[in-house]
Amino acid sequence: MVSFASIQLPPPPHHQHHHHHTLVSAHLHQTTMYQPNRFKDFPRMSSISSNARPIHSGGSSLASVAPLEAILFDIDGTLCDSDPLHFYAFRDMLQEIGFNGGTPITEEFFIKNISGKHNEELREILLPDWEIQRSRKFLEDKEALFRRLASEQLQPMKGLQKLCKWIEDRGLRRAAVTNAPRSNAELLISMLGLSDFFEILVLASECDRVKPFPDPYLKALQELDISHKHAFVFEDSVSGIKAGMGAGMPVVGLGTRNPEQLLIEAGAVFVIADFDDPKLWTELEEMEIKAEATTTTK
Repeated sequence: MVSFASIQLPPPPHHQHHHHHTLVSAHLHQTTMYQPNRFKDFPRMSSISSNARPIHSGGSSLASVAPLEAILFDIDGTLCDSDPLHFYAFRDMLQEIGFNGGTPITEEFFIKNISGKHNEELREILLPDWEIQRSRKFLEDKEALFRRLASEQLQPMKGLQKLCKWIEDRGLRRAAVTNAPRSNAELLISMLGLSDFFEILVLASECDRVKPFPDPYLKALQELDISHKHAFVFEDSVSGIKAGMGAGMPVVGLGTRNPEQLLIEAGAVFVIADFDDPKLWTELEEMEIKAEATTTTK
């Protein structure tokens, strides 16, 4: 993992600022460089292993929330493998404005400093010397490029349809909770065919604080009228895991792109490769067994 402190990232040259709008416009009309095969070739940064030691040895890591009433989902990197598209958009647009001396950002830099963060936080990290409106416009243009790429190449997380059916069959409540802008969130949910699946969509930007603070997840629980004692979260980023934990819920990590150890250190109860992962279904089955046993003894 490349550390942020070890990378020299001079502020973008001011004389290049006025070029980025033209360059972004060109990107939106020229997507030939973003071929589906490049999307698939984006390396998996995690190291999911079936031999990984369980985080909790005393039964199911999700047993504490039985009987389960709700599941809350992050969107980017959780419902779909969208991080490669965010990476491509950031990499090329930052290079065009001379970020890091014009050297393209690496996947490691993206994972450590960009993935899962809100755009207002990214303004301070990536463009601290820019005027606020200019940096916000840059990030809006980046999101427009991302949506163009997503509309062409987005794929659901493996096993998502199976999990959604399991949730619907049990009548569980569900919410999507994201740091992403509304336009991104609604596009991804629609493209995944989940517009009718989610009862509510919570945008971090409409809360007092964004992830990694717990506010977005606390708002979701409040709107669902569900206790944190009977819900858990799916997240793929460190900031998301911290937010879910801060709201009092266990968080299952998606090791789609972020290294497994990073997610465990953030507090994930366990990490899965995708929604087909046998580890997840074993945990869900054990949780249901506990819920049935609890009901029987009452």
